[in-house]
Amino acid sequence: MSAKEIFSLAAVILTLLAYFPYLRSIRKGTTRPHVFSWLIWSLSTFIIFFAQIKSGGGVAAWPVGLSGAITFYIAILAYRKKADIRILLIDYVFFGIALLAIPLWIFTANPMWAVILITLIDVCGFIPTIRKAYYFPEQESMNFYFVFFIRCIFVILALEAYSLTTILFPLTIGLSSLLMCFILLQRNSIHSTTPI
Repeated sequence: MSAKEIFSLAAVILTLLAYFPYLRSIRKGTTRPHVFSWLIWSLSTFIIFFAQIKSGGGVAAWPVGLSGAITFYIAILAYRKKADIRILLIDYVFFGIALLAIPLWIFTANPMWAVILITLIDVCGFIPTIRKAYYFPEQESMNFYFVFFIRCIFVILALEAYSLTTILFPLTIGLSSLLMCFILLQRNSIHSTTPI
């Protein structure tokens, strides 16, 4: 196995390590993901997967494709479990813009513009989750976001071609996941010191 394949395999393993406990906590009702965040993330992750394949991302695209499939499943599970299904007008706006990335890519024939737009949308997809984590930090898993941050590092290391198209998404999602860790750490520490 090449170093890139090893990094990709490590990213796949970390993807599974991050998602399985997260899925289990959703089923138990401990974690209550925001359905629209996960719907936006699943759509954008699949678009990034195909853009990375087209741009020579190679084996690093496979953990991204796996994430897209699991993310879509989480959106379905969040809806079925009636986790956090409060959908604001702004959530619909972000979802609509995410859908616009597909024709943008088709008409420009350049996956870079789709990746830039989708990465921005994906970051916006964090907004409902950040809002929920701020008020209800106990309903999110800091471990999930930390493992996902580490996984994004391995995705970047596994890239076979480095360009804005291939690196922007995993770098941005990794940093967004790290931001979620800090928010959850800070909000959980406030909640644990607040008298009942």
